[in-house]
Amino acid sequence: MDFHYDFKVKIPCNRNGKQKRFNSNQRSISVTTSIANFSTDIHTSLSTIAEPQQDGMPHVSILMCSYNGERFISEQLGSIERQTHANWSLIVSDDGSEDATLQILEQFGKRWNTRRLKIVSGPGRGFAANFLSLTSRTDIKSGLHAWSDQDDIWHADKLARAVTWLKTIPEYIPALYCARSELVGETGSTIGYSPLFRRPPQFTNALVQSISGGNTMVFNEAARALLQEAGAMVNVPSHDWWAYQLISGAGGEIYYDPEPRVQYRQHDGNVVGGNIDWSTRLKRARMVFQGRFITWNSQNIQALETMIHRLKPENKTTLLEFRSARNQRLINRILGVWRTRVHRQTLCQNLALFLATLFKKI
Repeated sequence: MDFHYDFKVKIPCNRNGKQKRFNSNQRSISVTTSIANFSTDIHTSLSTIAEPQQDGMPHVSILMCSYNGERFISEQLGSIERQTHANWSLIVSDDGSEDATLQILEQFGKRWNTRRLKIVSGPGRGFAANFLSLTSRTDIKSGLHAWSDQDDIWHADKLARAVTWLKTIPEYIPALYCARSELVGETGSTIGYSPLFRRPPQFTNALVQSISGGNTMVFNEAARALLQEAGAMVNVPSHDWWAYQLISGAGGEIYYDPEPRVQYRQHDGNVVGGNIDWSTRLKRARMVFQGRFITWNSQNIQALETMIHRLKPENKTTLLEFRSARNQRLINRILGVWRTRVHRQTLCQNLALFLATLFKKI
């Protein structure tokens, strides 16, 4: 295969203006690249993939990252094909698959029309870098963007539900839709659900917790402009947590949908799995006390500092106070973190946050 790529960073324009809140009866807690052995049908340029609105239906670019996904990718592609919101295109960033992933994608590309699928080369630096490099590409033209894993199954109305909310937000305001997930096993049978969070999404939560998987996220061009400005090389633990932090920090609108619209497959190859049983929660707690949470927080803080000029004044203050409090002695550390009002979504999670603060694991 012959890959060529061209990365650029887009600087967003000013987005000052009055914010509009979501008003709904739903519950809310508010490279150029070529592949030599692929068919001519898939060789369309990215600039021609994006389509205009169809009967008031905005175009959504689906941004999928793949790596050795032959076991489940056909089911995911089939679920994308069945979306009731039909105005979409799929751009796949493959990180060097050595199985039949690319051949499966080629088969779907032949079945769809020539504007539907494009495959590009990933950076080969892990899942977060792959998603951020794909999101940062300036040759993807679309008003809305949806991240997609290779091994999930989307409900047929997944895009439609997200688009319905995003259309209520002015285009100049960064906006992010995310949702709860239905967890399924390798055969697709339901095994549980991700936690249902009830506190509103906001920066003081985002600093210490990611509330939704990237596989549920759909965002507008103003939100993508922030991610593009931060760049593809930003060093963060995960792309979805980063999106939550950056968009909430900049004063964007975030809607957390309590109704699952993605079947999130749990299997041995998961990079990040669900959080539904006590064994998984205890495993994550051990990671906190082994210093993983410190490392993640440090990476996120450093990344946010590069975008501090985009943060709202109160969120800039929170970030700087949180950064300082983490390194204080015991009493000042506890008081400092408390003053920032950072918090997680549940009582048990906040107890864990307090213990991490107490033992200087924050």
